[in-house]
Amino acid sequence: MDRGLSENTKKIYRAISHAAMRAGREPHDVRLIAVTKNVAADVVVRALEIGLRDFGESRVQEFRDKLADIRNLLGVPPGGTLKGYRPRWHLIGHLQKNKAKMAADLFDLIHSVDSEELAEMLNSSAEKINKTQRILVQVKLSDEESKYGISEDKAIGLLERLRGMRHLKVEGLMTIPPYFEDPQEARPFFRKLREIRDRAEAKGFPLQELSMGMSNDFETAVEEGATMVRVGTAIFGERKKEEA
Repeated sequence: MDRGLSENTKKIYRAISHAAMRAGREPHDVRLIAVTKNVAADVVVRALEIGLRDFGESRVQEFRDKLADIRNLLGVPPGGTLKGYRPRWHLIGHLQKNKAKMAADLFDLIHSVDSEELAEMLNSSAEKINKTQRILVQVKLSDEESKYGISEDKAIGLLERLRGMRHLKVEGLMTIPPYFEDPQEARPFFRKLREIRDRAEAKGFPLQELSMGMSNDFETAVEEGATMVRVGTAIFGERKKEEA
């Protein structure tokens, strides 16, 4: 298992590097986020041991329990750091408002902020623990009902309102395009997010991060400017289906 995990990770890094170079970019400008939803705690520990440091989770409570298991496996006492690993935990799934406090306690970067109300709850939760919560704004660029995010035409307005929230730091944008067998069909969605980012920066919003691209289309996303790609299946293999 460890060898397969290591080999898969190397393949992803090579693919990221090649895609970045095709686009005239530096490979080190793209961060690999290993998506560990439905991945057991012991496998996450092995991923830490081979050098992965950024991990993406979708469900707040499940991650809280998994993190406790990871700490136990590593012999870390409650409140202790994960030895020399220093992992960064990313929330990449939809965040319900009633989970905002728990999310602020657990995650370094939340990719899925899509409303002023959610942002206000995160800001308040972060203030209570003396934290500046790093966030991305999720933008919905497809008509799929299953996808979350603020609409393109309202994204700049949300960024304006976030400016006054002192305990939030908006670092960029995130999107999830529809799934396509041919990753080239996802290109317009990635390009659109980059264009929204560029318009926002022209209005004075410094948004260095673009979180876009998954196992089937991350190379195309890198070519279009992704600074973070969220890859799970291509690293860990097929996992059990999430329950509805």
